[in-house]
Amino acid sequence: MNTLSNNWFAEGKIDFELKKYTLLAYLVEVNSHFHHNRLYPQLGDLIFHFNNLVAFKKSKESLQNNFPHRLSSASFEELKLTYERMVSDDKVIQEIESIIHFSLQKMDISLKEGQEIYEFVEENFTINPVGLMPIQNDQGYMLLCDGKEKEVNVYQFSINFFEDHQEKYRGIQTQYISSYPRNFINTYPNIKIDLLKAKKGHTNPAVFSIETPLTFPLQETLLPIARRTLVRYISSGLKN
Repeated sequence: MNTLSNNWFAEGKIDFELKKYTLLAYLVEVNSHFHHNRLYPQLGDLIFHFNNLVAFKKSKESLQNNFPHRLSSASFEELKLTYERMVSDDKVIQEIESIIHFSLQKMDISLKEGQEIYEFVEENFTINPVGLMPIQNDQGYMLLCDGKEKEVNVYQFSINFFEDHQEKYRGIQTQYISSYPRNFINTYPNIKIDLLKAKKGHTNPAVFSIETPLTFPLQETLLPIARRTLVRYISSGLKN
């Protein structure tokens, strides 16, 4: 994958043309994946870089503080180093601002394409609980079936809660368990019974089926969006 470093726009030679082609080469690869309905990890990476540029744009002070300094003089007697900023409000800053402005416009176009695919996939998901649900449903099994309808992929999931100084977040971890051929025997309730037999410690785990008529790539699109959709589905139930 053609990746960008966290501060790609301010590293090395600060040249608009050079950074422009660096960005365009990155976006060509990202868009190629989107055109084949492969969203991840490209979409997550693109969102990170877009937000990173927005953060730098909002704070000029932050922008300047992220630049290195050049040693201009040293006083060995006082053990004091005096640094001179490599950049100030001059051509370098103007060049970077031009790079950021251009990059945000180009990234926004790709972001909209990725978000449209994401929303389309999400709208075509159907989530249902399988059997009786336990009081705690933040861990259990996710049964994912796409439009091919040849098999049901089973994932064990666990939703974690964490927070920073501003907000609380929910994340999900999944582990592939097995696949069941899709037929009249392997119904969702029967798959749940089979899982109960294999995991004797779980008397009644939370099991959710997620179906979609789409045949998009499983690992790059369907599974990542199914994970996020399940978190929102369970979180909305916790609020009610």
